[in-house]
Amino acid sequence: MSLLEVKGLKMHFPVHGGLFYRRIATVHAVDGVDFEIEAGETLGLVGESGCGKSTVGRALLRLYDPTAGRVRFDGQNVADLDAHSLRSLRAEMQMIFQDPYESLNPRHTVGTILEEPYVIHGEKDAARRRDKVMKLLDRVGLPEDAYHKFPHEFSGGQRQRIGIARAISLRPRLIICDEPVSALDVSIQSQILNLLIELQQEMGLAYLFIAHDLAVVKHISDRIAVMYLGRIVEIADSRTLYANPLHPYTQALIASIPVPDPRRRKEFEALPGEVPSPLNPPPHCHFVDRCPYAQAICSQQTPELKPLAEEGDTRHRVACHFAGNLPPSG
Repeated sequence: MSLLEVKGLKMHFPVHGGLFYRRIATVHAVDGVDFEIEAGETLGLVGESGCGKSTVGRALLRLYDPTAGRVRFDGQNVADLDAHSLRSLRAEMQMIFQDPYESLNPRHTVGTILEEPYVIHGEKDAARRRDKVMKLLDRVGLPEDAYHKFPHEFSGGQRQRIGIARAISLRPRLIICDEPVSALDVSIQSQILNLLIELQQEMGLAYLFIAHDLAVVKHISDRIAVMYLGRIVEIADSRTLYANPLHPYTQALIASIPVPDPRRRKEFEALPGEVPSPLNPPPHCHFVDRCPYAQAICSQQTPELKPLAEEGDTRHRVACHFAGNLPPSG
């Protein structure tokens, strides 16, 4: 059994308007997502901005109540848990946010912020809480005097280390990393990524690593899921996905990665058109309006996320009617 199993996850948001503020539309932020994460594994989740990646992460923790679908963590259905059980579960599932400054209370010192999880989960001994926080600060590379400082006194990289310390404080089994390095300088990004890898090896953590930087995701992920307009269109181990992408959208994403060598010029033809609005996505294949290989069936039948028999790898799944056998473009 996988540590985390997600099946048919949907997250729709109502849009209200008009004179009587009635529901006039629905945003299909997440529209039927399936994946699993094994203990100690890192699953990268990539896609363009607005495709629903962060919404997936929040729905897993029930920061949003999913519209439909099933989320099972270690055999427990997260949707069925009451408030008390959900609080206990959140000791096992934590989140690192994209903007560490927004996720840290500016009125509290770092010591107070990092002691809060212990207070919530029943640690009443103040001396023990302080000792645990000091060990956390040392583990994420922050000095002891950080305990008495406020978030605004730190750099962006240091604030993200505080966020990581808070996430690992209760020794969770799964951490959802919501673009944890996208707001940082490149040199700092590598330090934070290396810290996450070290913590994973020490603590046996599993990560859902959400990002839009394909180079970063390749560096840290065991497997990668590619998301487009609320749906996963391809999922495979990292090496296979980069070497043999099967979905046209995945192919376009990988082809767009910059080559850091001016002597190796790379010709790349951008995808036509714009990402459709999640208020009114295409009814079957969401990629149909931008796909150079689209055929009539793409507008008539929803492609399933499934493995290809000829590939022989059941963990490499793709949602495309023509995956592995693309017709002529146009």
